[in-house]
Amino acid sequence: MSKLVTGDGRTHIASSLMRESLVDRSVIAKTDSDREFSIMPDVKLVGLGGHSIFDRGKEALFPLAEELASLRHRYKMMIGVGGGTRVRHTISIALDLGLPTGGVAQLVGAMEEANAVFLNALLAKHGSIVMQREHFWELPLYLESGMLPIVISIPPYHFWEPPPEHGPLPTHGSDFGLFIHAEVLGMEKLYFVKDEDGLYDRDPKKHKDAKLIKKISLGDLLANMPEDLILDRQLFTAWKTARHVREVHIVNGLKKGELTRALAGEDVGTVITKEARHA
Repeated sequence: MSKLVTGDGRTHIASSLMRESLVDRSVIAKTDSDREFSIMPDVKLVGLGGHSIFDRGKEALFPLAEELASLRHRYKMMIGVGGGTRVRHTISIALDLGLPTGGVAQLVGAMEEANAVFLNALLAKHGSIVMQREHFWELPLYLESGMLPIVISIPPYHFWEPPPEHGPLPTHGSDFGLFIHAEVLGMEKLYFVKDEDGLYDRDPKKHKDAKLIKKISLGDLLANMPEDLILDRQLFTAWKTARHVREVHIVNGLKKGELTRALAGEDVGTVITKEARHA
């Protein structure tokens, strides 16, 4: 039974945090620990790029849908989708109307929901399901039932998107949203399916001499961040203090079987690793 403490005009439940301000830095420091429960560490999150995959139509999406169907019995997987061109068009209209950043973020999520429905139609006969945000805690039931959940990646903050430092565009994009999905569920590996072979030191679409980065640590990447990134910059900033995600993989979804090889642990695409936390 919890012990109650009185004496200052208030009633407290006895704990190390009673009578403390939860925004006090010294109090926050006392709560730091390497011990945090991993909810679903064995689940793999695979994110399909909206602009890089969905916008290419059936030539890109049909083979990937078949590959995902063949993989669903080998791994516990969750599929995330991006919005693509419709997101850009919607943002353009929203900005023209002068909508606030949080309103823009909410609209972006609606565009991703359309792609989730498209993918679910292709995978329905294989047991897929679009997982609504309100049904978050039903995810273990879906997976244990052999289903393949499909989620949207943003807006992670909905109307509560923080105001960006520069411009009105939401800072937290699709890649960041999927990273947060993986981190809060305690997943160790996250796979992004794009239309490039991985992370380059320069944009390969603009520079023919761009070099592919096969493997790199988060620390080395942050120390020498490319100007053009295939993933949201905010993802890497958040990863510095994340506790669960150990690896981020980037694979080319236009190359048949590359996702399969990546999930099997083969050296394909780009692998970014998180340095171990120190006690």
